[in-house]
Amino acid sequence: MTQPQPTVTPKLEEPKFGFNDYAERLNGRAAMIGFVLTLAIEYVTGQGLLSWLGLY
Repeated sequence: MTQPQPTVTPKLEEPKFGFNDYAERLNGRAAMIGFVLTLAIEYVTGQGLLSWLGLY
C-alpha cells in the first residue's frame, strides 16, 4: 500500500543571512545605489573617486 501524499506544503521562512536569494538581491541593490551615488559625487565635485578620498 502506498503512503498518502500531504495536501498542504509547509511555508518555511527564508533565512535573512547567508547565500540566498534575499541576501543576493539586497546586496545587488545596495551596490547599484552605491555606484550611482559615486557617479553623482564625481559629477558634483568634479573630482574622481580616488582624489575625493584623498588617495591621489
